[in-house]
Amino acid sequence: MTGGSTRAAEHDHASAARARERRWWLLVAVGALVVVASYVGLVLTPAGQAVENAALRGADQVGAQARTDSDEALASITVASLAVACAVIAVVGLLRRSIPLATAALGTVVASLLVTEVLKRVVLPRPALVEASAAYTGNSFPSGHTTIALGVLAAALLLATWRSRGVVMFFVASWAVAIAGYTITSKWHRLSDTLGSAGIVLVVASLAALWLHRRGLVRRVETGGHRARIWLVVVPLALSLLVGVGLAAVLLVATGDLLDRDPVTEDNVFLAFQLLAGVGSVATTLALWWSWHRLEVATPPDDVTRRPLGRTPPGDCSTPTRSAT
Repeated sequence: MTGGSTRAAEHDHASAARARERRWWLLVAVGALVVVASYVGLVLTPAGQAVENAALRGADQVGAQARTDSDEALASITVASLAVACAVIAVVGLLRRSIPLATAALGTVVASLLVTEVLKRVVLPRPALVEASAAYTGNSFPSGHTTIALGVLAAALLLATWRSRGVVMFFVASWAVAIAGYTITSKWHRLSDTLGSAGIVLVVASLAALWLHRRGLVRRVETGGHRARIWLVVVPLALSLLVGVGLAAVLLVATGDLLDRDPVTEDNVFLAFQLLAGVGSVATTLALWWSWHRLEVATPPDDVTRRPLGRTPPGDCSTPTRSAT
């Protein structure tokens, strides 16, 4: 390889590395904006508190069986189940022969939950801006359950190879999205709580990705043109996001005065906010998928086989490889 072609290749690697960094820094900014906007708009304003309380009252109209199913799903997230999930995440990372990968994946779950609990219990108060019963005055921003569900999802996407990511996303995302909706059905949380959790996970997961990238452990994977994961997983998620936003908008616009103390109004607000909670988790899933599109964390055997060819440029662990899907 000539000196000119070598410099051109290094320039291309550096440009690709900067483009990847921009993806994750963008999501850090978006996640932080979501946290601030949901807290300021829905927690620190009388109108925001009032409309979220209306959604909670609307949840009282949910059927007994639906409420039971929702409560059981949320009750399955315990300290013990979280410990098991963390153990599985660590084991999968180690099975991929990468301590940094295991650290990043496990750290995404733990750090997201830690930030959530500190914000909820220490940093962010819920001022009493509207009259409400004691059941509606407690601070629940952000949602710990939603944080755990999305944190596990982010860790799973981080651990997955490019080839397996579609399957992993299909199963884990379905559960994570359902958890966000269940928190409102069971009146454990408000819409703002779920959106705040989504923002926190976006920030932490993107910082974990940047850490791996700076260590030179992220590589690009060239596909063979098969788009099954796009059509079977990503497109349905994108369509569900659009449908959810559309239905929620129709419910809210058709309702008119969202603060009207009327059972129909409160039921409409509840249904709209339940949809938007799910939409927030779907959007988080798609954002994380996009940030890792055609990328994966390289494992030590790949490094070893390529290292004799020369030092790997920072931020690009290896030459692009093809992966059948």
